[in-house]
Amino acid sequence: MENNTIAYWVAQGQEQLVSCSDSAKLDAQILLAFVLEKERIYLLTWPENELTKHSIQLYLALLQRRVSGEPIAYIIGVKEFWSLPFRVSPATLIPRPDTEVLVESVLEHFGELDRIHCLDLGTGTGAIALALASEKPNWKIDAVDFNIDAVKLAQQNAQDLELTQVNIFHSNWFSAINEKKFDVIVSNPPYIDALDEHLNQGDVRFEPESALVADEHGLGDIKHIAQQALNFLNASGALFFEHGFEQGEAVRNILTALGYDNAKTVRDFNGHERITWGTIGR
Repeated sequence: MENNTIAYWVAQGQEQLVSCSDSAKLDAQILLAFVLEKERIYLLTWPENELTKHSIQLYLALLQRRVSGEPIAYIIGVKEFWSLPFRVSPATLIPRPDTEVLVESVLEHFGELDRIHCLDLGTGTGAIALALASEKPNWKIDAVDFNIDAVKLAQQNAQDLELTQVNIFHSNWFSAINEKKFDVIVSNPPYIDALDEHLNQGDVRFEPESALVADEHGLGDIKHIAQQALNFLNASGALFFEHGFEQGEAVRNILTALGYDNAKTVRDFNGHERITWGTIGR
């Protein structure tokens, strides 16, 4: 194998990443495609094409960032969610496949309604709100975040995806919502305990702690949102949470204690309890 071909450098990248990534070859391909400004299929179609010295230098620099543990999404600035490309930055969490279960759950139970008002609390990249908007263009969707950099990023994603009907603005949970009422409120809030050992592992080491950690063993923000949401939900409105895989029972109990009806939990793609939601009956 020639030592300046695409095939050679994919193999070299895989070798460097195998000790730090469960998807070393895919990571190497994504990084090299990013350097070449090509789709990954280009690497598979033209493995014999040769790289310039400049491209190799850029690729090696990106590989080193990945070896240090930096997430692929932060390195290339993009992460796919709901088959849509989202800009990401260290100001936000990286959208994860399991969060698509939240979108699926909302659509399963409310997708037949052509016009509802939905609120996404702690929108980050805007992934949940914009995924819903891509499926239900007639829904009225508000999305908020307390981090102004996240708000700007979500607004940029809305522009890029031509989903500018979503109203994205700055708010610390409900602080700037005023008198609005919603049929559905969704949130992927911080839910990790400050002492959780996973905070020192994997991608989360690079993600903003404010979007990860909550008081009361990770349940503080969920309790606050569930309590306050009662003031902002319409009759028969629903509140959906993403939460930790061991928190399903606790979140169901929180909702039930506050008077939500039929609190139930949905499992993620790995079979873990991940999404809990309930309705109000007034």
